[in-house]
Amino acid sequence: MVRAVKLGIKRPVVHELLPDPEPREARYTILSVDDHILEPPNTFEGRLPRALQDRAPKVVETEEGHEVWEFEGKPYFQVGFMCVAGRPREDHRIEPARFEEVRPGCYKIDDRIKDMDLGGVWASVCFPSGVTGFGGTLFSEAEDRELGIACMRAWNDWLFEEWYGAYPDRIVPLGVTYLADAEVGAEEIRRNAARGFRAVTLPEQPHRLGYPPIFDSHWEPIIRACAETGTVVNLHIGSSGFAEMPAGAPLLELGATLFGPMAVSSCAEWLWSGWPARYPELKIAMSEGGIGWVAMLIDRLDNIMARSGYGRGWPDPHNSPSEVLRRAFTFCLIDDASTISTRDVIGVENIVCESDYPHGDGTWPDTQEVLRNAIGKLPVEEIRMITHENAAKLYDFPLPDDRRP
Repeated sequence: MVRAVKLGIKRPVVHELLPDPEPREARYTILSVDDHILEPPNTFEGRLPRALQDRAPKVVETEEGHEVWEFEGKPYFQVGFMCVAGRPREDHRIEPARFEEVRPGCYKIDDRIKDMDLGGVWASVCFPSGVTGFGGTLFSEAEDRELGIACMRAWNDWLFEEWYGAYPDRIVPLGVTYLADAEVGAEEIRRNAARGFRAVTLPEQPHRLGYPPIFDSHWEPIIRACAETGTVVNLHIGSSGFAEMPAGAPLLELGATLFGPMAVSSCAEWLWSGWPARYPELKIAMSEGGIGWVAMLIDRLDNIMARSGYGRGWPDPHNSPSEVLRRAFTFCLIDDASTISTRDVIGVENIVCESDYPHGDGTWPDTQEVLRNAIGKLPVEEIRMITHENAAKLYDFPLPDDRRP
């Protein structure tokens, strides 16, 4: 490990990790559609062409003692309560962390499976983190196009071989792709689909990151590749940054509060882009936005089409916007106890769940209990749909033989 330039960020006092929790009772079979990986330092080792290998992302140590990722001379580190599972409450902070300061389950697959077992999570969709961003955007922003494409492919190879490959019955393989050139991005989606990837992560509002807006024809090769290969488009709220806020606003507090409004904006943009109408096979999963806004959006769409006349530009003469929304989109709850009553409007078949391990919003190790409090009074058939059946169908992922409840 080499030393990077000085960050100028003082290291805080860090406490020891908490002991392993007692295993939680597994009332439900849970397929979490939103968890995260802290990529280990060896992610890119030996995975790039020889001429590019020395320029691959690497973990470096700063003068202050932080461990951060470095790519093209720039540091990238975990921020926003990214890896707080199993840490004392006083260590739930925004900071670059050292690997030994977080649970090994954040970056080691054997330990991740152990933590999934402790929390009662049967299978998991894992998003990238600091070295790529939730939407897998970092490598598309590389100054060296060839290097960026090679790193993107290397990350997917690592995920497939080391993370998914070790436990193919427990990990749903989700990849990243190249966004600056949609033809290259589509090629990577097809390469991944051919070897078993079920999903790809894309930024939910690409225009906020300097890419063409989702309404632009730039995205058609990627959309077409996803539709034709059955690759689920995963839109993680926050992958394009926090919501825009006025000066003086408490950025973390207000930003975290606005995940729901960000989700409805993103979902509406993708719907009105027309891609879900033009490609009926396209499947889109909204991650970490909750479900409280979905019924409101459906009501508004029906209002627009029935009375206001504002929906004349809708491209599908046979299916209304709300019908396409229910066909193409899946919505994810963490708890949402107060709005689960809207499930009949949303469609129970369109609701899935997440644990968000190891983030600050995460429910580990109490995911089972949180879900019981939110949906435990529903009919058992609906509980099964929300906890695992809908997600298994969405990702074409096999169910275990000993399903609960």
